Amino acid sequence: MLLDVVANKWSALAIGVLESGPVRFGELKQRLGGVTPKVLTATLRRLETAGLVEREVFAEVPPRVEYSLSPLGRSAAQPLAALRSWAEASLDGALPATDTEADGRASQAPRS
Repeated sequence: MLLDVVANKWSALAIGVLESGPVRFGELKQRLGGVTPKVLTATLRRLETAGLVEREVFAEVPPRVEYSLSPLGRSAAQPLAALRSWAEASLDGALPATDTEADGRASQAPRS
């Protein structure tokens, strides 16, 4: 479902970065800060599969790859920007999870 892809933390943030235009992987990783290459790769693949992001490979040595928003991705950028603005503005009023709550969630996670 498209909402599952867009509602992901890194997806929403990546779309926000890509609003300004095409970006290479390394720059995207740097601008997102804190995302691992593995997670960013998976996020970009999900976004591309969903039709939100386009990947362009340039025939250069070494190959250059740029990511940009597709028309569908650009249409998702505006509501996501509003959501990010709301979240930033509401940060002070949000209740942080206590250590006990976080520990309880971790112990309830299914084990593989």
